Amino acid sequence: MARPPPGRRATNWGKRGSRSFVVYAGQPVRPDVVPSFPTRVAGAHTQREELIQEGRIKPSEKWPGWLETAEAITFDSSSRAAAVLKGHSANGWINWKTEDGRPLGDFMPGMWPGPNRPWLARGSNVSGLDLVQRMWLPEGLVTLAAARLRQGVEQGISKDQLRVLIQEDYESTATYSQKQQLAEEAHAFLSRMKPGDTVCTISGGRLYVGEITGGAEQVESEGGRSNLRRPVEWQPHGYPYDELPEELQQKLSVQHDVVDLSSVQALVDGLGLSDQELAEEDQAVDRDPSVEIPALAARRELELPEPTDDLADELLVHAAAWLREVRDLLWDERQLVLYGPPGTGKTYLALKLAEFLGGGPEQVKLVQFHPSYAYEDFFEGFRPQEDPQTREVAFRLTAGPLRELADLASREGNRHIPHFLIIDEINRANLAKVFGELYFLLEYRNKSVRLTYSGDDFALPPNLFVIGTMNTADRSIALVDAAMRRRFAFVELSPRTEPTSGLLRRWLAKEGRAAEPADLLDALNSRIDDPDFRIGPSYLMKKGVYRDGGLERTWRTKILPLLEEHHYGEGVDVEKRYGLATLRESLG
Repeated sequence: MARPPPGRRATNWGKRGSRSFVVYAGQPVRPDVVPSFPTRVAGAHTQREELIQEGRIKPSEKWPGWLETAEAITFDSSSRAAAVLKGHSANGWINWKTEDGRPLGDFMPGMWPGPNRPWLARGSNVSGLDLVQRMWLPEGLVTLAAARLRQGVEQGISKDQLRVLIQEDYESTATYSQKQQLAEEAHAFLSRMKPGDTVCTISGGRLYVGEITGGAEQVESEGGRSNLRRPVEWQPHGYPYDELPEELQQKLSVQHDVVDLSSVQALVDGLGLSDQELAEEDQAVDRDPSVEIPALAARRELELPEPTDDLADELLVHAAAWLREVRDLLWDERQLVLYGPPGTGKTYLALKLAEFLGGGPEQVKLVQFHPSYAYEDFFEGFRPQEDPQTREVAFRLTAGPLRELADLASREGNRHIPHFLIIDEINRANLAKVFGELYFLLEYRNKSVRLTYSGDDFALPPNLFVIGTMNTADRSIALVDAAMRRRFAFVELSPRTEPTSGLLRRWLAKEGRAAEPADLLDALNSRIDDPDFRIGPSYLMKKGVYRDGGLERTWRTKILPLLEEHHYGEGVDVEKRYGLATLRESLG
């Protein structure tokens, strides 16, 4: 049998514009509070202490060890009532339910359906004034400037209705895009926000967090800076912006006056609380203990595992310390390029290292750049696609490999798992054309940008890493500009240095073969003056090389043509200088 509700909404309004809530006499009150209660919900904590001192909350005879209300108590809002009785931050619009289990929020007129969500509202620079410090925090408000919007617009208005009004009211004072944006923001403020939602704002380098406690109203204000208002109970202290999680900073950097923060709700909910305090609050809420606490799950650290000696042996790298250095560069820079002459195993090493660091091939995507590759291929663009039902072909916005991998990496539950994009032959495309505005995000991972085609606000997930490979014998390396070099760490794979110089010799030893091919390769590279045109060992690490006549065939059809191209027009007898017979003779 359902327990009757402990109180009711009052007919009068609280001090800050929210509907008051009356808790009946004889209602149970938790005897203790969670450790974070005095700082996180300071107003509710102070009121609770006063009610206990006044005897209006007293030791309970009905529930031994608990407290109870000695009389009916009126609170400014349903959330304040829930917090006082429960001893922790609580959302009264969800906590208080009818006998049939429906939450109080269901009875709020004009409320958007669905669960409560967090929002970002900007007020630090409204017509040159910081309304956050001037009005929002001291008066318990969040506002939106809608100076020219006619009076009488009601909470719960549809977006289409609002667009028509804004089109008429701002006809000659705003551009088309400005009117569209104002319609989106005003609709969110009037119709999507609701009591119990969390609201965040930034002022003076700090993030302030509060809870919306009532409906929207429209008023006349000085300069039209705050015509739309909602009451908010703000937490007493802000959080330093520079200390916020990177993923939260990305969303807060979106340049709109009202932003839905649902994708980072767990990070917002956990602000200012230790893991222990989160666990204690969760216990106080009496949730299913088998369900992971969202705020704790969001805090799972992103890690790149340490390369092991076994991995070094598998990749035939001379020392695990070299792999650990590459791993550290990736961790620090997020982007890395393996560069060197052809045949040095750049792509193979990039794939294997990414699979190890990411935990498997599912977290790795490979794309190869070429001269005709463009932004629309790499990230997103309009491409012809056939409708499966009508069979008609039309241009539709289609995600490219980077957008697909970024969306996968940013899903809940994936954010602590490294994901890797391998860009093979990264210098073969026009990089400025391919990356577009993403150039900015490669360097500023805690920011977001407005995308060219979809118009979405996009940020590169912190757990997305990029490994490029670059062939230094390719003349297209000249396309790699200073901006690209600044955003990537560069690691050389060259026949003159480890791990490449001894790679073939280690592979031959592992395969139980004679060392002659390694001696011949060393002799060959010693005769090539330009280090970018020295020959990598992978040409001689294939089974076909070791069949009858395989070495001679590989030398004649794979290696000598590369050197002929290198010496084109110089009159060099490539066979006489680099042929197998010449090299064998030099080795005695």
